[in-house]
Amino acid sequence: MGYGDVGIYNGESLIPSPNMDKLASEGIMFRDAHSPASLCTPTRYGILTGRYCFKTRVKNGVILGYDEAPLIESGRNTIASMLKSKGYNTAFIGKWHLGMTWPTKNGYIIQDDRNDWKNSGPYYENEEHIDFTKAITGGPNERGFNYFFGTLGCSSSDPPYCFIENNKTVGIPSVRSTEELHKLPGFAPGLMVKDFSLENIDTFFTGKAIKFIGDHITNAQGKPFFMYLALNSPHNPFLPPDFAKGKSKEGPRGDLVTVVDWSVGKLMDVLKQYGLEQNTLVIVTSDNGAVRGANGHKSEGDFNGYKGGSMEGGHRVPFIARWPGKIMPGSVSNETISLTDMFATFADLVSYKKLDSEGEDSYNVLPTFFAKRQENSDERVRVFHSGGGVFSVRKGHWLLIEEGSGTQEKKTNNKEGNIKAKAQLYNLLNDPYERVNVWDKNPEIVKELSILVEKYKLDSNK
Repeated sequence: MGYGDVGIYNGESLIPSPNMDKLASEGIMFRDAHSPASLCTPTRYGILTGRYCFKTRVKNGVILGYDEAPLIESGRNTIASMLKSKGYNTAFIGKWHLGMTWPTKNGYIIQDDRNDWKNSGPYYENEEHIDFTKAITGGPNERGFNYFFGTLGCSSSDPPYCFIENNKTVGIPSVRSTEELHKLPGFAPGLMVKDFSLENIDTFFTGKAIKFIGDHITNAQGKPFFMYLALNSPHNPFLPPDFAKGKSKEGPRGDLVTVVDWSVGKLMDVLKQYGLEQNTLVIVTSDNGAVRGANGHKSEGDFNGYKGGSMEGGHRVPFIARWPGKIMPGSVSNETISLTDMFATFADLVSYKKLDSEGEDSYNVLPTFFAKRQENSDERVRVFHSGGGVFSVRKGHWLLIEEGSGTQEKKTNNKEGNIKAKAQLYNLLNDPYERVNVWDKNPEIVKELSILVEKYKLDSNK
């Protein structure tokens, strides 16, 4: 979901988002919020751990398949385990995409499939040897979550096409995906549970989220809860449920954004139903920028670039927070924040003393939720990582992008593609839409930020 997909961020949006717009009117919207990467797996790792994903084995792209062991190291504290230690009931519902360990039949050893789902080989052989009747390990339950209901990877495009509840699949994936499905963009062939509906994934996730809140009220009254709902929408292959078809003027992808908005509305209704509306912090954001919008819709507003790329459109995301009595309604913040900052921010929120060995790349940005400026914000360094592994470094209003390939769009020629771009420097205070590369005019800034890029590259190789 892109910066320009939410109406309050884009007055020309072709996608209605009344519930998210209302949430912003009752809380705060951030105009300079970022995902740490322009793809989903590395961002999800960063959200939960407060650590950059390029410091793990994943240096580019995302993870895919049964060969992907848990990306979050055993023993590493996550937001969930940290909050659990403070008495919170924790739940993860939705798309996990951070790896699990799958049981196999007859001692079979899972092979490295190199994410090569387009050709036969280990990718398909691994799936044939998975024992779906046994427990899966290394998932959300072992990374701080009391309850898990979701999918291994991208729910509508990565196998197995089934839900997982805690450590067991819901049903046994035994049906091969059809040739008709294989023609859909980005769909990886694999086993499915009979009658698994690609169109209704998020209606199931939302229903489970509502049930978790109800069960929490019944069984853990008085105890706080933390729920991370990771919707699949608006992910390809863009198959909206019947109730959302035609809801936007942008097309099927836009219809899926309205599903996100519908889910936000349903959850706000259930919070109100249980009397939790006034004392629950609700955050709505996205794991990376959008793909190009259809029918003239500016999915990233006027920002350059899209999902997977190095430029602002790849990682600048909507971020809305609502907390009655704490956050001033209708607030707007221009402070720079990253989703990796949530670990340190939530730690401060619950008076947890963060160790130096956890949340290493996370800054406490809690004051920004109350529309306050932080004195040292211009000194904070944040790194953004493209799908191809290109580093960008932000310090204050300066953004340096190293030389490399990244999906981007120059508004001047309206072309998009995997461009081998030269190194770039932008003054985002004067040029937020990255129109003018000022690399040659600012050698001292280039030197300072280039040293930082090299430092983070060294960190990624340790």
